[in-house]
Amino acid sequence: MNINVYTESTPNPATMKFIVNKLLINGSVDYATRESAENSPFAKELFKFSFVNGVFFASNFVTVTKFDGDSWDDIMPILKEFVKGAVESELKVKVEEHIENTDFEGTDTEIKIQQILNDYVRPAVEQDGGAIAYKSYEDGKVTVELRGSCSGCPSSTVTLKAGIENLLKRMVPEVTEVVSEAM
Repeated sequence: MNINVYTESTPNPATMKFIVNKLLINGSVDYATRESAENSPFAKELFKFSFVNGVFFASNFVTVTKFDGDSWDDIMPILKEFVKGAVESELKVKVEEHIENTDFEGTDTEIKIQQILNDYVRPAVEQDGGAIAYKSYEDGKVTVELRGSCSGCPSSTVTLKAGIENLLKRMVPEVTEVVSEAM
């Protein structure tokens, strides 16, 4: 198979999305630090580049976060070539293949919240190179975790409050607030 790689900018200026024409992983996985990438040969290799500050994989893309001083114009061609080679040589995203659990658990309200996050929010967040994970629901407050390009993105607060919180309040009247838990 001939692997094609194309890039898409994300709302986070420090993050670029590298999309390939092949499924890389079922679900998603975030490597916010070099140390966290121990079980990912692909992420470990990416972290060998001095300009790589974070790596996130979902379906057919890898999102790379760079350090502030580096320019995308300089590093994008290097990363595109690396991603193409890594996918062609079938470098593994994860050593032990773990599929994220999509069976929702909890009260009727919690299941409804998780279903809305999965059906409406997740696809939109993935478009921007990120991911969202449901953490908890208590006394009207929903706690989520933002990963990938959403982690540390300047517009993630707007996404959280204006987008996700308004959607959940409208669809689940019990919800009064949505907050993000830092990783």
